[in-house]
Amino acid sequence: MLDERKKKVLQAIVEEYISTAEPVSSNTLTQNHGLECSSATIRNEMSELEKNGFLDKTHTSSGRIPSAKGYRYYVDELLNDNDISVEEIKYISKKLETKVNEIEDLTKIAANTISEVTHYTTVSIGPKTTTQLIEEIKFVLLGTRMMMAVILTDTGLVKETIIKFDEDINEKQVETMNYMFNNKLKNQPIETIDRPLEEYLYDEMTYSVNVIKPVIEQIKKVLEEENKIYLEGTNKSFDLPEFNSLEVAKNFINILDTKELVADMLNSGFAEDINVYIGEENEKQELKDFSVVTFKHKVNGHDLGTIGIIGPKRMDYSKVISVMKYINKKLKEFDE
Repeated sequence: MLDERKKKVLQAIVEEYISTAEPVSSNTLTQNHGLECSSATIRNEMSELEKNGFLDKTHTSSGRIPSAKGYRYYVDELLNDNDISVEEIKYISKKLETKVNEIEDLTKIAANTISEVTHYTTVSIGPKTTTQLIEEIKFVLLGTRMMMAVILTDTGLVKETIIKFDEDINEKQVETMNYMFNNKLKNQPIETIDRPLEEYLYDEMTYSVNVIKPVIEQIKKVLEEENKIYLEGTNKSFDLPEFNSLEVAKNFINILDTKELVADMLNSGFAEDINVYIGEENEKQELKDFSVVTFKHKVNGHDLGTIGIIGPKRMDYSKVISVMKYINKKLKEFDE
């Protein structure tokens, strides 16, 4: 447990380093942060913080930088989570008032807004399709051997797909399929449909397998598709000094190019909490040089997916968490 003076010194060092990306000296703290003690006292406190693992000393100067432990203590105990200006509040509110037709649109708008306000790269993913309920399946005949299927889930997710047949079908068959599919699958969670759909339908459909099988296969395919991952502000990160390192820059690009890694990163953490992972706290070795902040959001009780920020460990956690908290609050107003 740190005493109050050590807390103030650690907070000042973290915030100074986030702002300047330069190792912090005792003189800088005395001049810029109004600490009511001498430079000698501050140096002693910095030495103690270093011994206890909260600070690291660089080889190029006498200054200190925060360690991962120091950042973690700052995030848990010291940061201001209301670090958001009136202008930023107005901008966020205006962006989120945009009319959307699908839940993915709202997630993308929120992710884009976070990136614009924080100047970091954001990644987002919609809710897992398998956890949603089938609200309705609508079939529309497009030709003698072609039909469109529109699948609507309880979250407002809409999936469309085209189905082609090896034999002619007619409007009466399509009407019957509309009735039978909805009768069997409406309000069913997609993940609990663990039997082949044939078992739900074949015994009550008199049409040939050549008609029913492609319908079933295409519906299963479109519902089992992995959710798209959206990136916003990818170029913003390369303005940061950490990305002057070719190794860090290449690693960052590889992370964003690896869909499975990004999906795992977003799907970790607890629902409706803001989760912060600093350096080695990330499960994946590829993320050890970065910090990741994520939150899952809901509207009307429905999972809308997850938004995350990925950036250097020298991330402006105060700004990022404040913006995420405010956006999460605004999204919850959709419930009202």
